[in-house]
Amino acid sequence: MDFLHSMGVQTTCYLQENLIDFQDWFLFISAVADLRTTFFVFFPIWFHLKEAVGIRLIWVAVIGDWLNLVFKWILFGQRPYWWVHETDFYGSTPPPVIQQFPITCETGPGSPSGHAMGSSGVYYILVTELLAQLSPLQQNTLTARCLHGLLWAGFWAVQLCVCLSRVFLAAHFPHQVISGVVSGMVVAEVFVHVRSIYNASLWRYVGTTLFLFSFALGFYLLLKMLGVDLLWTLEKANKWCERPEWIHIDTTPFASLLRNLGILFGLGVGLNSSMYAESCKGKQGQRWAFRLSCIFISLFILHLFDSFELPTNRELLFYVLSFCKSACAHICAVAVIPYCVSRLLWQTKKAL
Repeated sequence: MDFLHSMGVQTTCYLQENLIDFQDWFLFISAVADLRTTFFVFFPIWFHLKEAVGIRLIWVAVIGDWLNLVFKWILFGQRPYWWVHETDFYGSTPPPVIQQFPITCETGPGSPSGHAMGSSGVYYILVTELLAQLSPLQQNTLTARCLHGLLWAGFWAVQLCVCLSRVFLAAHFPHQVISGVVSGMVVAEVFVHVRSIYNASLWRYVGTTLFLFSFALGFYLLLKMLGVDLLWTLEKANKWCERPEWIHIDTTPFASLLRNLGILFGLGVGLNSSMYAESCKGKQGQRWAFRLSCIFISLFILHLFDSFELPTNRELLFYVLSFCKSACAHICAVAVIPYCVSRLLWQTKKAL
């Protein structure tokens, strides 16, 4: 593995030396590839355009990120920004110098890449759904092939940019981003065939949320009793990150876990609420004025939720509030906002 890691460090050095002019682009791509974009941008748009796609996006993102956490805890993957300082691979030779950036110092293990896994799973769903929607409109075989090729070329272009950005930022080794892309596509393809998520009851959501949390917590506590600390990377991040302010609590394994579970729970509560049934499932829910209004208002409200900063001085409190914030945000997007929009449009029509 040391040789593979050394090749990865060389790749990072090469990218930083030759593509330094694209630094802002790589920072932007890495930020967009975060699952926050899926939860707070893609989801409200697709949910109100085609409900099934929005639901599948959440399930793939949450389950995929949970699997990513488990894989990371099992594989004990290194990250370039600390490995290069601790390895004995270089002997007496000075190790390569790699640059760090504000989003380099993630605190979890590195394999597989969560950004690559999340983006590949999400964009795989979007591409396959677009192809499914456009295929009935395609009359010419050549047009169909060109469209398929264009969408898949766009998919792989996005994945290439995400992978290059993560390696450029010294957050991941190349083999970690490649495994992330492959595993993300596998998770997305599996959920294409899982139909039960579209009519899941509230208890199904509650049970899934409790199972995912209990398994992760139990796995962590079991290995801790055996003398294995799955949070071993926190010490390395604090030791080798150039600036303390670049270490963020929301990159810790349990922070992302509680955030994702809050979103899944919020989706379940919203879908099984009377407000959702009265608005989205009624005649009003079929109208474009209603859908577009829900999209724009949901994007605005979710942005407010996302920009609201939680106190970070107490770790346990941060995790609890993160769960609650994510749950409330998506209850609003799924049920509260559509209900309010529906009532407003009904009152407007009645007044006319």
